[in-house]
Amino acid sequence: MGSLERSEPGHNPRRWWGVLALLFIVTIAYVDRVNISVLLVDKEFLQAFGLVGDRVGQGALMTLFLLGYGAAAMFLTPFYESVLGYRRGLMVSLFVWALLTALAPMAGSLFALLVLRVLLGASEGPLFSLKTMFVHDNFSAQQWGKPNAVSSMGVSLGLAVGFPLVSYLLRSGGWAESFHVLAAINLLLGLPLVYWLIPAPRAAATHRAKAGALQAFREGLQTRHLGMLLVIEVCTLAYLWGSSAWLPAYLVDDKGFSVSTMGWASSLPFIVGLAANFLGGVLADVFPKRLTPLIFTLGGVLCALSVLFLIGSRSTPATMTFLLLASACWGIQGASIPTLVQRFAPAGRVGSAYGIVNGVGNLVAAFMPTAMGSLMKTHVAGGFALLVVSQVGVALGGAWLSWKQSASVLVEPADGVAR
Repeated sequence: MGSLERSEPGHNPRRWWGVLALLFIVTIAYVDRVNISVLLVDKEFLQAFGLVGDRVGQGALMTLFLLGYGAAAMFLTPFYESVLGYRRGLMVSLFVWALLTALAPMAGSLFALLVLRVLLGASEGPLFSLKTMFVHDNFSAQQWGKPNAVSSMGVSLGLAVGFPLVSYLLRSGGWAESFHVLAAINLLLGLPLVYWLIPAPRAAATHRAKAGALQAFREGLQTRHLGMLLVIEVCTLAYLWGSSAWLPAYLVDDKGFSVSTMGWASSLPFIVGLAANFLGGVLADVFPKRLTPLIFTLGGVLCALSVLFLIGSRSTPATMTFLLLASACWGIQGASIPTLVQRFAPAGRVGSAYGIVNGVGNLVAAFMPTAMGSLMKTHVAGGFALLVVSQVGVALGGAWLSWKQSASVLVEPADGVAR
């Protein structure tokens, strides 16, 4: 393990094992989140917590999770960066969210379940910042796109696996079993993978992080183009959380899918998203740095058009075609945000900078499931119009950022961080 810690970025032969471990961790995290989305079509779960017919209350299950997630991403990440480091931070997070997942079936009321959702979100909040720190610490600046993409593929993979898996658990053992199985996966598989495959931060990275959590947070706020990165992150996450929270209910209630068919139909778009996410990582490395934000413009425009056609579709083949296209166009955007943060963040503050971007993004996007649920009370498809708006926002943000990059001379020092 010591040789791993002394290696310089770009020269660690085992660094890709760490990336694959992170891919698995992100995957199981997103299976956890899918669990609630699938349970929203289970009558026993809804009756147990008084949520039958309450679209706003159902959306609040995801919204409160994201509020806890966003707050922790912003305010816990600097502590993890300056005190724990990404390896110990991942182990703490995994243990806590496994415990909270196991406790969920014991919640005796909706209020208790909502409290657990907030705490679960907080336990998962630093995950993507820790992932971004690992990639920054173990790869050179010219190589960030692909490991960012591979580890971020866990988002699509978790959603692709999660919908049919939770649907199966729901049919075979009931809603409580789904929580117990997911908690066991986190504890018995996630923790060992981090322990064996994620090295401790290199000595240089650890030294840079000693200034303290508050100083790390302040320096993270100095990230270049932070405002536009926040706009893009908010819009991107609004699409993710809105679509993943309501896709099962949308397919069943608006498109006439059966519950069993809904499971695989909900997963297929995210399988397509896997390939699209990797393509986005390749593009982030290949595109000239000043043009990388155009990935958001291209993906955002095409995704918005696909969702518009999806809303108007009247046949199962058309519905699946536009679902797949929308997911592919959203997926190519995935690796570009961490890559841009790694370029623009102050030296040694990638984790805190990404925590701010990801935290604010989730805090704002947290209201998307509830907003969609409110519109879906009267017209199920109406909520999906908000997804179009979110992707238009992504497209405009990418165009603005690309224009700003092209209009100025971008000087990159030896460490690869844009000034």
